[in-house]
Amino acid sequence: MKLFKKQISAKDGSGFISLLPNTPEDLWHTYNLLQTGDRVRCTTLRKVSKESSTGSVTSNKVRMNLTIEVTKLEFFKDSLEVRISGPNSAESEHVRMGAFHTLTLELDRQFSIEKDCWDQIYLDRIDEACNPEKGAEIACVVMSGGLAHVCVVTGSVTVTKARVETNIPKKRTGSSAHGKSITKFYDAVYRAILTHVDFDKIKCVLIGSPGFQKDDFFKYLLAESVRRDDRPFIENKGKFVLCHASSGHKHAIEELFADESIMSRVSETKLSKEIEVLNKFMRLLDTNPDKAYYGYFHVQKANEELAIDSLLISDELFRSSDIAIREKYVALVESVRERGGTVYIFSTMHVSGQQLQQVTGVAAILRYPLPDLDELEEIAAAHEAGLVEEEESDEELTEEERRLREEARVREDMQDMGF
Repeated sequence: MKLFKKQISAKDGSGFISLLPNTPEDLWHTYNLLQTGDRVRCTTLRKVSKESSTGSVTSNKVRMNLTIEVTKLEFFKDSLEVRISGPNSAESEHVRMGAFHTLTLELDRQFSIEKDCWDQIYLDRIDEACNPEKGAEIACVVMSGGLAHVCVVTGSVTVTKARVETNIPKKRTGSSAHGKSITKFYDAVYRAILTHVDFDKIKCVLIGSPGFQKDDFFKYLLAESVRRDDRPFIENKGKFVLCHASSGHKHAIEELFADESIMSRVSETKLSKEIEVLNKFMRLLDTNPDKAYYGYFHVQKANEELAIDSLLISDELFRSSDIAIREKYVALVESVRERGGTVYIFSTMHVSGQQLQQVTGVAAILRYPLPDLDELEEIAAAHEAGLVEEEESDEELTEEERRLREEARVREDMQDMGF
């Protein structure tokens, strides 16, 4: 991502940025930067009708700069486009104010985003997108029978580069159809990897399948690369890692990332660090649940106790149309960082982010056990249900009553600690 201009007020965080996306991952960053109510300006084509002096009407497409207020936002990972819709919010020669239009943000097309407030999550996203030292990518190939998917996994999104499907007949005595179909299938996968995998960026290529198909394919790849003199395969054969996958469908990639021995091969990538911390959280849920909590209530209470070592949070929570909800999670992230915790923001375009979404989208690994958090939730629920009488607030008490209450709290704390 190239940053052309950044003008953000230090007083209230309002302002605009002008960007140019260069890679598919830049468009994913763009999608995460946008929110309902933002103003986006970029060039677009619009059909304009004109009436001549004789009364005839002519129409032609005119390229213009248009500013719209975002009311609808979509990301298309296959076509690599971000589409935004909304009313025109700036004076234009050809488009009246308030007229609805759809803008398409795509690679190598400059655009500007204006916000009323650029919070820290947005600013971090810009820094990440504009940082040229991006994490290494991973390529994944999962296959089974005559089906294979070739995917590229970057720091924020998993993109399907090719789907290969070949009808493979059953083995029959005296028939060579099965062997020919297998060779045809392997050749198609071979060419898909050669076309779509850039070995200058890729750290490793994971090849997964049930049984021995992955081994047979890798033998075919090595033999064919020598015969055809395909230097990318010959020079990078050490980057291929064979592993087990249950099928050739895309969801089988999750199984590759769950294997610790496989992830050790890509331990330096950003993605593997996220997967590692997610796996650690899942293990703690089983072995030491007092050090692993999920859900906003538990995580926020743990943060108040300065207990969070690692915060795991889904980027889906920052795309809420409710500004108050976004601000709540932004404040949580900033607070955890200020108190020395590490924050991992998971992309819902990854299987790891989808797993985190299944446990509310926010979780924490604690520095030390907090067995009382569940009791606090029960008390809070009882208060909300009106089952527990609320205590008087300190503001409603006299100075002497406040002092006595504080002394009682200290005594209780001392007793809990065994004094």
